[in-house]
Amino acid sequence: MEIAAGPAPVRAKDRYESLDVIRGVALVGILLMNITGFGLPDAYDDPTVSGGATGWNLWAWQITEIGFEGTQRGLFSLLFGAGVILLTSRLEAAGRTDVADIYYRRNLWLIVFGIVHAYLLLWWGEILYAYGVTALFLYALRNLAPRWLIAIGVAGFIVSTAWNYSETRGKLDMAAESSVAEKVKASGAKLTEGQQKAIDDWKEHVSEAKPDAKALKETIDARRGSYGDVLESIIPLNHKVQSWWMYRFFFDIFSMMLFGMALFKLGVLTLELKTSTYLAMAVAGYAVGVTTNTLEVRWILDHGFSVLSFAEAEVSYDLGRVAMTIGHLGALLLFCKSGVFGWLRRSLAAVGTLAFTNYVSHSLICAVIFYGFGFGLYGQLERHQLYSVVFGIWLFQLIVSPIWLRYFRYGPLEWVWRWLTYLKRPPMRRKTGGATAAAI
Repeated sequence: MEIAAGPAPVRAKDRYESLDVIRGVALVGILLMNITGFGLPDAYDDPTVSGGATGWNLWAWQITEIGFEGTQRGLFSLLFGAGVILLTSRLEAAGRTDVADIYYRRNLWLIVFGIVHAYLLLWWGEILYAYGVTALFLYALRNLAPRWLIAIGVAGFIVSTAWNYSETRGKLDMAAESSVAEKVKASGAKLTEGQQKAIDDWKEHVSEAKPDAKALKETIDARRGSYGDVLESIIPLNHKVQSWWMYRFFFDIFSMMLFGMALFKLGVLTLELKTSTYLAMAVAGYAVGVTTNTLEVRWILDHGFSVLSFAEAEVSYDLGRVAMTIGHLGALLLFCKSGVFGWLRRSLAAVGTLAFTNYVSHSLICAVIFYGFGFGLYGQLERHQLYSVVFGIWLFQLIVSPIWLRYFRYGPLEWVWRWLTYLKRPPMRRKTGGATAAAI
């Protein structure tokens, strides 16, 4: 989410429509993935846990796994990195001496918003906290040449992939040790303390990956209860996401943000390159991404959605995710460069301009639909049925966002964030006949 160079709003002609369009697509796309977290227990990765794993439900899982898993988060991260350069360069060009103050205040407030989003608005999968924390490490790297930003980003993904492999190796070893111990147990021999621990550790891991009916019912009952019940049930998840997961998947976000900084500096994101470059990005990205992700899905299917098959597929996760993200990015930039479907482009750009507000509104809308203090549909819909909710929210935001921007310069949350960042209240309503648009 980009930010203006000073207290005055960014004029429409000074905005990069391509960034807003990509942000809008990422915003609607992220709900495509998050919806299972809103509406089903423990179904994000493994469709056999809940929501159905046959027929349309299986197709829904395969399509999202191959085409979208991790990519919308990837696009958001790219754009956030681009926003770092856009923000700081405009502030510095304007002669501001408080660039660091503005930058860090902006991201420290984003961390606060993330905590509120997670605990008050009850979304355990929220990303604002992680973005705010990660952004604190980017300021010192903003003046690096694109090649160095890309090199550091690649190094980060190498670390991430090595970590994935290490975890997979650990799970394979755990399963093997448990299998050996089970054979000893079956033979009637007395188990050693270590052998019993191997069995218990593997059973615990499997139960966490594939909760039984009792555990699923407890989660469903909690989410269909009162506000307090829902909050109590997600507090442990929030603790994990904002502590261990933050460190475990740091390079997932950090490296993509560095790539976004580099791509902005190179003019890739602002349509300054030849059409052939964007075509090459789309073709190469999809060739590698679709192939990698399809092989992962096929491996999981061929091994009956076993716990180990998911762990083994994780080794190539970053390769498939990054490649698919580049493919999507190339395709979207081709779309922006073509000038076709102007009405759709403008609507997506409006959604992207209000990305902060629209993202948080996903949580508000889904809380009302799925939790017990609303309609209580949590755990009641199959996986494929959840996408009717997604399409309804898409339609709502594509219609309302352009209308909102006719009368207001910012979304409600963008306005508050800007006020807190610059310590000066910005004007909210547009002047009659004005043509300004701004976001932070």
